[in-house]
Amino acid sequence: MMDFTAIDFETATGARDSACSVAVVTVRDGVLADSYYTLIQPPANRYSYFNTKIHGLTESDTADAADFAGIWPELEAHLSGRLVVAHNAKFDMGVLRACLTRYGLNAPAFSYCDTVAIARRAWPNLANHKLGTVGAYLNLHFRHHDALEDAKACAAIPICAGRELADASLEALVQHLGVRIVPFQPVRSAAGGLFG
Repeated sequence: MMDFTAIDFETATGARDSACSVAVVTVRDGVLADSYYTLIQPPANRYSYFNTKIHGLTESDTADAADFAGIWPELEAHLSGRLVVAHNAKFDMGVLRACLTRYGLNAPAFSYCDTVAIARRAWPNLANHKLGTVGAYLNLHFRHHDALEDAKACAAIPICAGRELADASLEALVQHLGVRIVPFQPVRSAAGGLFG
């Protein structure tokens, strides 16, 4: 069965620990079954002009929002024990690692893979494999850089690729395509502890 969770973060500045919104969508048996979206107050509620220009969020949007530690219990429940996908997973996993480290939170156990890698292998002839390009190819209509819309578009990639390639599960799809599933690892110091 095509069962997985897709995640997308938006950040307030160039700093990885500046998450200002997050969304996760849960896919069960190839169908969107659940979604979670929340605004997050970034450190000092500070935004860069460049990031605001990308996603449209500002200080006023998150003035009354909880910080990452405040939203973490609910977000963790959507990730723990799941197989997670993200488009350009290095970015989203980096944001998650940085936020966990900043607030001294324990990392959940889950594995993830990158839908950019899935799209590159499934549709190698596209001009590029950015979410907007892949979404247009798959005839998806979504508001890019809105975390929930991006998470839904990300989730559509393995679903569509699985249908095209007759792979019934994400695990079968990534094995077919030669894409790696890796365990999420928090940032560790040389001594083995989390950076504080």
